[in-house]
Order: sequence, then C-alpha cells, then structure tokens
Amino acid sequence: MGLKKLWLGLILVSVCWVPSKSQQTDSLLINDPYIAELDSMIAHGDTGFLSLIDSLLNIPAPKLKSQVLMRFGYNTNVVSASRTLGFNQFGVAPGIAYYHKSGLYADYTGYWSKAYDPSYYLTILSGGYINSPTRWWSILAEYNRYLYAGLGEDEYVPYKNSLGLSNYFDVKRVTFRLDYLLFFGDKSAHRINPSVMLNLEKTKLGKIDRIAFYPTASVLFGSEQITELVPYARTYLGIIFRIRRNMPLYYEKTTTHFGVLNYSFSAPVSVSVKTWTLLLSYTYNIPKALPGEPISLQSSGYISASVSKRLEF
Repeated sequence: MGLKKLWLGLILVSVCWVPSKSQQTDSLLINDPYIAELDSMIAHGDTGFLSLIDSLLNIPAPKLKSQVLMRFGYNTNVVSASRTLGFNQFGVAPGIAYYHKSGLYADYTGYWSKAYDPSYYLTILSGGYINSPTRWWSILAEYNRYLYAGLGEDEYVPYKNSLGLSNYFDVKRVTFRLDYLLFFGDKSAHRINPSVMLNLEKTKLGKIDRIAFYPTASVLFGSEQITELVPYARTYLGIIFRIRRNMPLYYEKTTTHFGVLNYSFSAPVSVSVKTWTLLLSYTYNIPKALPGEPISLQSSGYISASVSKRLEF
C-alpha cells in the first residue's frame, strides 16, 4: 500500500512553478511574455506525470505493471511559483510518460498557448525514481530540464534545471507531504513545500471504476536573489557633484531572501473508467512577496483539467 499511496500523494504536486522573464528579481519569474505554467509541480504544478500517477491508484501495488500514459491537459490561468501573475490566460499541455514497474519513470510535456510567439513555448523533460521503504513512508526523486522556444537576445531564463526530493507520510486517510526543490542554471533557488491532503474515494459506481477527491492545503517557502539599485549619493549636493564628474549615481546590490512565497488550496477530482482517467482541479493561490522583492502579486484561482489513456505492458 505504501507505493500505491505515494501515487495518491503525487496527485497534488501543489506548487505551480512558471518561469517567465525577469527584471530586477532573479526569481522563477522571467519577464512577459514567456510565462510557462508547469505546475502544479512541486506542490501544485505537475510535470505532466500527474495523470499517470492518478491512473496507477486503481492498481493493487503487487500488480503494478510497466506502462505508458498519453495525456492532454488544459489550464485556465497562468501561474508562477504558485504566484499568479494577475491576469487570466489559457494553455494546453500534451504529454507522454513511461513508468517502469521498478519505480523508474520518464516524462515529456509540451506547453502551448496562442498568446505567445512561438505558440509552443516550453518543453519539460523529466526523469525520476519512486520507492516505498515502509507502508507509511514513500519517497520520490526527480530531475527536470526546461527547454524554452524562441527566446530573444534580451530574454533571460536563470533556471533551466531542477532537482527534487519528495516525502509522503500516510496516516489513515491523511497524507503529509514534504518537498524540496533546487532550481539551478545561471543561478540557483531553493523551494520547501510542506502540505497535507485528505484522501476520499469511491469505487464501482455504475460504469465508473473509481472517483476520488483530494482536498489539499500547502505552503511554499523559498529563496530569491533580489537585485536593488542603491544610490551612491543621498543629498542634492552629492548628486550634483557626481553628475558634473560623470560618475555613476547608483550601484547594484544583490541579496538573498528566504520566506513564505505562497499559500495554496486545491480541490482535485479524478474519475477513472477502464484505462481512461479524467482529472479536474480548482486551485486558489495566495502569493506573498519577500521583503524588498519588486513584484506585485494578487490572489487568484484557476481551473485545470486533463484526460489520459493508459497502456499497460
């Protein structure tokens, strides 16, 4: 049951991480218009593996088989590191995943939106391993590679890779989860995401093999490198003195801050009929800016959906 419950816990990888293009902050935001909604990934995002995880819930752990999952996802709102950008967008995300019964898996997910140029703006390649040392504890390790399309010379993406480690602790119908993510590339950033999830499900309901509901609450902690412009002179005479001598008025100061980035509440429902799975979810994010972080954040919710087809070997 440990491995089976791990699949359950993974359904709400609840942190939506979205790289875009960045101005004065080297966070997971990069500037418009490249906003990539991943997702529901560490704590609500998903690397596209979410539908495969949900489909495996129906299979008793001893009978888990190697399988391929083809899926198509849709999202009504773009989010970044579980911080919504304050406007509605939509995007679709086709993908394919392979799970080996040994616990190894690989995943490809593409992201498309007509709001961007090019419309196909992001590819995510993922690989990892899942194991359950005990009946109540499961663990997942994963590597992700983010490939952006059509980036211009003035567009900068500081994070192109991530390594993650997730722990799942089961207490009857409640799953406690603790995730750690390291984003790296030209710079690095850390994410810690504790969450709690309630597992409710009903099997054999008419033609429906299984319907499940997983309400989840999570909080995202993280570090950001924030660059500020600091004036050399703080008086009018000092400013005039520097201007007349063609001296710079400001210098850049970069500091690293750590704190709460986001509170998230999710309500996913999955419906399984034979090898098909439909997943619908509503997520509400309450993003928080770190001290000195030059971004404006608003709370908002979004709806996501995916349909998947499972092929077993």
